[in-house]
Amino acid sequence: MKSDFKFSNLLGTVYRQGNIVFSDDGKQLISPVGNRVSVFDLINNKSFTFEYEHRKNIATLDLNKQGTLLLSVDEDGRAILVNFKSRNVLHHFNFKDKCYQVKFSPDGKLFALATGRFLQIWKTPEVNQDRQFAPFVRYRIHAGHFQDILSLTWSPDSRFIISTSKDLTAKIWSIDSDEKDLASTTFAGHKDYVMGAFFSADQENIYTVSKDGALFIWEYSQKRNEGDEEDNEDEVDISKYSWRIAKKHFFYTGQIKVKCVTFHSKSNMLVVGFSNGEFRLYELPEFTLIQQLSMGQNPVNAVTINESGEWLGFGSSKLGQLLVYEWQSESYILKQQGHFDATNSLTYSPDGSRVVTAAEDGKIKVWDVASGFCLATFDEHTSSVTQVQFAKKGQVLFSSSIDGTVRAWDLIRYRNFRVFTAAERISFNSLAVDPSGEVVCAGSLDSFDIHVWSVQTGQLLDTLSGHEGPISALAFSQENSVLASASWDKTIRIWSIFGRSQQVEPIEVYSDVLALAIKPDGTSVAVSTLKGQITIFDIQEGKQIGNIDCRRDIISGRNLEDRFTAKNSERSKFFTTINYSFDGLAIVAGGNNNSICLYDVPNEVLLRRFIVSKNMTLNGTLEFLNSSKMTEAGSLDLIDEDGENSDLEDRIDNTLPGSRRGGDLSTRKLRPEVRVTSVEFSPTATAFAAASTEGLLIYSVDDSIFFDPFDLDVDVTPQSTIEALEGKEYLNALVMSFRLNEEYLVNKVYETIPLSEISLVANGVPVVYLTKLLTFIGNFALESQHVEFNLIWIKNILSAHGNYINLHKNIFVTPMRAIQRFIGRIAKEVTTLSMENKYTYRFLTSTDGTVVQDDEEVENLSNDEDTADEEDAVLQSDEDDEEGWVGFEGKDNKLPLENEDESSDEELI
Repeated sequence: MKSDFKFSNLLGTVYRQGNIVFSDDGKQLISPVGNRVSVFDLINNKSFTFEYEHRKNIATLDLNKQGTLLLSVDEDGRAILVNFKSRNVLHHFNFKDKCYQVKFSPDGKLFALATGRFLQIWKTPEVNQDRQFAPFVRYRIHAGHFQDILSLTWSPDSRFIISTSKDLTAKIWSIDSDEKDLASTTFAGHKDYVMGAFFSADQENIYTVSKDGALFIWEYSQKRNEGDEEDNEDEVDISKYSWRIAKKHFFYTGQIKVKCVTFHSKSNMLVVGFSNGEFRLYELPEFTLIQQLSMGQNPVNAVTINESGEWLGFGSSKLGQLLVYEWQSESYILKQQGHFDATNSLTYSPDGSRVVTAAEDGKIKVWDVASGFCLATFDEHTSSVTQVQFAKKGQVLFSSSIDGTVRAWDLIRYRNFRVFTAAERISFNSLAVDPSGEVVCAGSLDSFDIHVWSVQTGQLLDTLSGHEGPISALAFSQENSVLASASWDKTIRIWSIFGRSQQVEPIEVYSDVLALAIKPDGTSVAVSTLKGQITIFDIQEGKQIGNIDCRRDIISGRNLEDRFTAKNSERSKFFTTINYSFDGLAIVAGGNNNSICLYDVPNEVLLRRFIVSKNMTLNGTLEFLNSSKMTEAGSLDLIDEDGENSDLEDRIDNTLPGSRRGGDLSTRKLRPEVRVTSVEFSPTATAFAAASTEGLLIYSVDDSIFFDPFDLDVDVTPQSTIEALEGKEYLNALVMSFRLNEEYLVNKVYETIPLSEISLVANGVPVVYLTKLLTFIGNFALESQHVEFNLIWIKNILSAHGNYINLHKNIFVTPMRAIQRFIGRIAKEVTTLSMENKYTYRFLTSTDGTVVQDDEEVENLSNDEDTADEEDAVLQSDEDDEEGWVGFEGKDNKLPLENEDESSDEELI
């Protein structure tokens, strides 16, 4: 079992607060997600999250024009400089004040920073002539505003900066000292905060937008008196020129306020986001309304526009929503939203390509692991969803909820096709699905019984009684279909549901059981207890065979309201969720603390410990509190200062006092606590996922080693490999490329081998290289256009080495999952393609292209058409039955019957 897991991605949340930025080519969108930064590739449909973390949530970030340096600043003014290409952290710096915005100049030489009421200008970090890296060198600092600066805008030629402030004014600043007199102007006249100010493309006009919905257009003109005559001199007297208001426009939004604004100078397009979720597009300077749309009921907190002016990016903090909109075609490029509330459970699909999460907001989301995007959202549950579980084939998903229902979801048609309920309304908190998909079981904290339903009929088959306390966890064995249940009565029970006798003997655990996991081979069961122990029992004998003491391994932080130290805390010294690896040699565990622990089961030792979050805005991330903030009334951080804010919407607090969970970070007395609600290993054995307060954390084995030779000797070189390939020694060339482990070389040899030789080469591949070959094909085939070529390789390898692979399943789990993912994706694409082109195919096959010349030919043709029509009628009736679920209406404009759906669901299960 590999233990070199590293953080690889963050799913489940796409935007938290701050500004969002497009890359210069417009293909990538950079979004702050709490104290991390996520990047969404809009062209290749992928996303990744930087590994580094800030100490608090990110307030602002920016990417330079060259796309090489990313600068992010958190709420306390601590900045991290990152190489955007290599994703390496270059430098840490503290600006020692709250930063509202950071902007790189268009020429990339400087960046401006709004810290409080000061405008700071810094030189862009670079390597100087002495080959010394100069991280942060301050160029100039300006003080002129009386309140905090809200936004910054550079002129296109990088000579001037406009800053807007809460003091109802905007100011223009010059970078060059010689032009100081030219740019010493204050733009006053607005009656509310100035949210943004922008230069026109020719820099002749300046546009300022205020919070109350007013747009002022300023132009640089000469003040004329009635007695003045026009100057005919060639030289212009600059002293007679000044910035003046040329026009005033208003959005007329009433009580609705402007939350964010941006301007694209090349197309003269102004984009404005409002507090009611509405956004508008205007063309300046005519102030022509182009479009007016809404992205929900919550405020639009961030807006940006790409370099070409085609895509608009919007962010909403309340729901954690991210939107990329193409305004010309009026279509969405990206529309993602995380869970509104805390995540309760997660599960991997059997092929490891998708992760499903369930949350307190009653929604279930399906996430694609490769791209990081949400594929579907189910919201039929009326209350918190407590657990989700896949059937073995991966086409059906089951979920339990506090609303008293267990639901079955079809992941091919994306709909709910079964609802299971008990005789009385009870809240279900645990769920288990039989590997065959025939039976689903659920437990509750209200009742001490386990409810068993038939998936085919939806009827309640049995109620398993025996526990004397609430059911805390359920799990089915993947091999022998026995059910293990854990309870607060300090016992676990093993049920043989399909056996004749339901008599079971309880296994004493001596402490309340919080979580349970069955070993994949079904021989043992592991439980996590309230005493901080992970105890392992043999299922057949009912005896304890192992015990891991976890108390010393758990990092429990100190909450702000704690009167005791973290060392003396008993609150979180246990795990609430555990999961076995595919080979049963490791257990990953998490709980209401700041640590995820990976244990070696045979030796009962800790392999790795992962820190969930370093975000100081969460409770429980700090082991020691700052003594300077401690008073007799408690920590200063707990004092409610919202009433002192200058804005009405900032003073109003609509949150529930004392709430310990939720996506809203502005809770009044208690902050969200760092915790892990669910962990699970991926079936591919190369990753595991953890549902935490920060989102869905994905940890994977780092495979990004460029040169990793295997069984190498002096004679094996890239040149000799190419020579063997040219000499038609295909098997030798393939083996040598794998021994060098150079991806480009393996790719070249693999694609050069002719079709007639594939069978012979596949038979001769040594078993040592089988895992490498299958892994390569599985990863390569997903992006390759040679579908049939890859399938022929897979067929010949499985035909030649199928018995060996079957006998060594534990070695080939990862490559076979990769092959399965490729075949599943290809099958889906081929099916979709055939469905979309079936009428074209039928037309092309029904016309033979002959020209009718005599009556005999006409008669034969008509007979053939009659026969074809009859066949088409049969085909059409079959297709109507097959496609009824999609929503197509039949000939009588009626939807398909319910029993037709049920029969198809039974086949699916």
